[in-house]
Amino acid sequence: MAMAMAEVKEVVRLERYARGAARAAMRGVTLVEVLIVVAIMSLIATTVVVAVIPKFRQAQIDTALNSAREIRGAVTRWRARGGDQCPTVAQLVSDKEIDTASKTEDPWGSPFKIICTEDEVIVMSPGPDKKEGSQDDVSVPPKAAVH
Repeated sequence: MAMAMAEVKEVVRLERYARGAARAAMRGVTLVEVLIVVAIMSLIATTVVVAVIPKFRQAQIDTALNSAREIRGAVTRWRARGGDQCPTVAQLVSDKEIDTASKTEDPWGSPFKIICTEDEVIVMSPGPDKKEGSQDDVSVPPKAAVH
């Protein structure tokens, strides 16, 4: 009999626990809990943005340098085949020195500028600010002096 009473008490305790858990599940989340989750997600998003933006800017500069190197090589090949002038990017594309899928503009949407001297080819991009002659200009070879 004592054993049966203990079992009944255990069953009653489990039923109360189950009812309490069911009530808690039906209750949902409070506004404070939602605000805490939103604040945590905002902090995580801010951290990601702060970490990613400098990498994105450097990737744009690297892309501009690679495209400028490709154009410079195409100009060198074009001039070696007998071109005595300084070609434009459009002329290099039409003469098939540059693939039509190649980047003919920098990552910021400005066209590359080609400058030819007797023994040097300089390919320049105005950079992110789109102003020639500023510190953020991208050129191949680097820090090329324009005559």
